[in-house]
Amino acid sequence: MKTPSLFLILCLFSGLCFGQNGYPEKPENAQFISTDIPRFWEAFDKIDQGGNPFKEYLNEGSQGLKDFIKYRIESPKNLRKTAKKKNEDYKAIRENSFKMDSCVSQIMQYYSNLEEIYPDAVYPPTYFVIGAFNSGGTSKESGLIIGVEMQKSIEYIPGIVAHELIHYNQNYPENRNTLLEQSITEGSADFVAELIINSTPNGENFKFGRSNKEELCKEFVKIMNDTGYHGWLYGSSGLKDGRPRDLGYWIGYEICKAYYSKSKDKNEALSEILNIKDFESFLENSGYLKEYL
Repeated sequence: MKTPSLFLILCLFSGLCFGQNGYPEKPENAQFISTDIPRFWEAFDKIDQGGNPFKEYLNEGSQGLKDFIKYRIESPKNLRKTAKKKNEDYKAIRENSFKMDSCVSQIMQYYSNLEEIYPDAVYPPTYFVIGAFNSGGTSKESGLIIGVEMQKSIEYIPGIVAHELIHYNQNYPENRNTLLEQSITEGSADFVAELIINSTPNGENFKFGRSNKEELCKEFVKIMNDTGYHGWLYGSSGLKDGRPRDLGYWIGYEICKAYYSKSKDKNEALSEILNIKDFESFLENSGYLKEYL
């Protein structure tokens, strides 16, 4: 069967201006790489032919795919196991997985919007890959990595890329590990993404947070300096009292929104949000949790 053609956007390198890690400082020079997608389906179609076809898929993949293995795909064995277990789920996203090129114009608009408000941004490569149904995306030194299989609709892809692009442009201390620090890290990505997408986050965690602000804020201030996430973030989230996942994203977003709203110079405030050095001072200056502390 002939594989549908996939795009590989590699912009011309004449006159480029590069930022951190040698990546472009201009949106129009960004790269979007989806060569791993047809290779995944080649492996997927051989899943019952003996051996493990995903070994070749991972060994010969892009740098983005290789960086998606640790903590996500894990290994060829795990990917084969997942592909067999979720066989119908993979098949359901097959057609859309070949349409990543249709997302690029919208992504580029978001990139241009970011350039207008934050000229210091850089635009690393974006890798569209297929993983083990456990991560919609991440940012690594190699660039932005999007787990296409996690998206039932490609309309969500540009927003996910925008979120991960903000993560890539965050200049934060590496040793941050408290609930407060990680909540602001995630929430700031959602907040700045909102500025360039012009759409307010409306997931279940945000709806629940807005409806239960008083209770949640009182709880958060008691645990915000802990290194355990208490059901607010990542693998622990959604395990307490039937709450939605990732409430830390919501409260981090609200802290950043409060900081930005009270600042007279919005461009300076945005730069400060992306370059936080002291998260406790940032929280204090935002004034968001003042009445609960």
